[in-house]
Amino acid sequence: MPKSPVQSHLDPRQPLVVDTTKLPRQPGATRALERVTPAPADLGLELIGVPEGSDLELDLQLTSVSEGVYISGRVRGSLTGECGRCLNEISESFDVAIAELFAYEDSTTEETTDEDEVGRMQGDLIDLEPAVRDAIVLTLPTNPLCRPDCPGLCPECGVHFDDLPADHSHEAADPRWAALRNLNETEE
Repeated sequence: MPKSPVQSHLDPRQPLVVDTTKLPRQPGATRALERVTPAPADLGLELIGVPEGSDLELDLQLTSVSEGVYISGRVRGSLTGECGRCLNEISESFDVAIAELFAYEDSTTEETTDEDEVGRMQGDLIDLEPAVRDAIVLTLPTNPLCRPDCPGLCPECGVHFDDLPADHSHEAADPRWAALRNLNETEE
């Protein structure tokens, strides 16, 4: 089977690149990784995401397995965006799980899996950005709400329903029915 094209070389100084040289390549060996890194750009969806440069807290466990390094743990940080109903600002925190296998170069996973199925190591380096991005973005709502019972905006005047009186309406009277409405008012 032909080898996959060579990826660009990873820079071990990048915040989401992990150097595994201190992790023995014997199955079962583990190493904890706790790191606070700046969030990369475009980490989110149209209405909600992680602000670029904000802190991402990585609390991970690196475990050697026969085919590579299994990384599991949690990623925490903050989200900002706007409500999909009323456009109010949203600011909240997130805490997502991450679990990903990164295969050694020339391991049997190259022959048994598709290129995008398993992360690949470059020497002793692992690029965590795709796994972190997937873990965060896949948990984000496509239509975020400022609160579960957000009533949204009035479609006629655009004012937030919370700021309007309970009897607010934009009932447009059809002049053809005006005489019938007058009948109803005289009976009361």
